[in-house]
Amino acid sequence: MATAKEARDWARVALRGIGDSLYTPFRGADGDEIDWDAYRTLVRYCVGDLGHQMLWCTSGIAEFWALTLSERKQLLEVAIAEGRAVNPDVVVQACTATTSAKDTLELTLHAQEAGADIVYIQTPMMETHGGEGVLRFFTYIADRTDIALGMFNSPSSGYVLSPAEAARIYEEIPAVCATKEGAFRPAASRQLHQLAPDLMIWECDKNVYRAGWLRAGIVCPAQLGTSGYLFETPRRPVLTEYWQLILDGRLIEAMDHAQQTGMDQLELDLGPWFTCYPGRADYFTHWGGAFKYAASVLGLPIGDHPHSRPPQAELPEEAKVQIEAAYRRAGLIPA
Repeated sequence: MATAKEARDWARVALRGIGDSLYTPFRGADGDEIDWDAYRTLVRYCVGDLGHQMLWCTSGIAEFWALTLSERKQLLEVAIAEGRAVNPDVVVQACTATTSAKDTLELTLHAQEAGADIVYIQTPMMETHGGEGVLRFFTYIADRTDIALGMFNSPSSGYVLSPAEAARIYEEIPAVCATKEGAFRPAASRQLHQLAPDLMIWECDKNVYRAGWLRAGIVCPAQLGTSGYLFETPRRPVLTEYWQLILDGRLIEAMDHAQQTGMDQLELDLGPWFTCYPGRADYFTHWGGAFKYAASVLGLPIGDHPHSRPPQAELPEEAKVQIEAAYRRAGLIPA
């Protein structure tokens, strides 16, 4: 674990590779319980079977808004215990975003005490007074904790920080060392790099990596939080092979690999179900039921309640048919 003072030096070395954002498997009536055995299996699969280097816990794919503080703490503790039993060096990243600064502080202090390596705070979801309000939120947490901090700039918050606002947070809070730029606006990420050249940026738009942004130092060599375990299997580790080509600077080979293995086609075939609910098509979401259905198609356990908790809707049959067909076409499940 990096202290606040060590955060930036630590991040330059430690943040590398694929970081898996874990879903939460539910069970029982209305999904009111968590299937802990299924969750442990998922952690071991990501760290052991796939050999991914990082975990990203209790964030959007985990449906953090539908979890109690107690559940979020236990999910992180289990991920740390199971992940480090397989790989003692696995980097554990915790998202502690809530609508309350006090609850975010409680989760951040818990992550610090439990042994997480870094905490990410998503731009608050409710009543955020722009970048000034987000800065106050981060300052409140940083003044009371001693752990590396990251920003998570996601449109699912309803407010996305501008490059200048994010750079100001980095400038004023030494513990802030990384950011997940989830708004798919690479021009803004390039501007943010110019304003804060030592900030570790992960841009969710994959095309920038093919464009040589890693070699140029604009983005970092880490996928801070992804659903990478849904895009390969131990038998066909196509994402790991692709990412290694990117890290090695073999960009043409990486693009050929993505086309020839069906990686690019898989993303097209899956459609928008992971991040778009048709009844609110203008809003970016993390549809937990879609991620978990995809995991079940690949043979991963998701608990006996396959749906998201409220306020998310149940995944329609149309989505299930499309997702399964996509994996069959990609060769990740038997034809």
